[in-house]
Amino acid sequence: MSETGERDAADGSTPTDPDELTDAEWRERLSEEEYRVLRESGTEAKFSGEYVDHLPDDGEYRCAGCGTVLFDAETKYESGCGWPAFYAAEEESVTTTVDTSHGMRRTEVRCANCDSHLGHVFDDGPEPTGKRFCINSVAMEYDEE
Repeated sequence: MSETGERDAADGSTPTDPDELTDAEWRERLSEEEYRVLRESGTEAKFSGEYVDHLPDDGEYRCAGCGTVLFDAETKYESGCGWPAFYAAEEESVTTTVDTSHGMRRTEVRCANCDSHLGHVFDDGPEPTGKRFCINSVAMEYDEE
């Protein structure tokens, strides 16, 4: 990661603006699984992700595509849904949109900086927000403070 928190380019150079990356450059930067989830709106299998049972006391979760801080570790909880769950996101770091794929109507969560698909948010989470952000582990990197 660079000093600004952005993910370093694969060749070690200063990262470029994610909006300026071509599809080929994204494929170079990301693993095959990261590319499938982040750029093609894929999902990991339930209970398969690295952060499903990860419950640290502090730290933050960053976008695997660009390094933007998405979630504080204090907002992570065990939901039993099979994906890492958070009751709150860093407001300026995520965007949401309606997702009608797979015959369902859900709210998709994307990184506000690089427009990568992260997962979905539901209105059945705990207080204080009532939200359950179900996020693919491969879409994030944990940064211990």
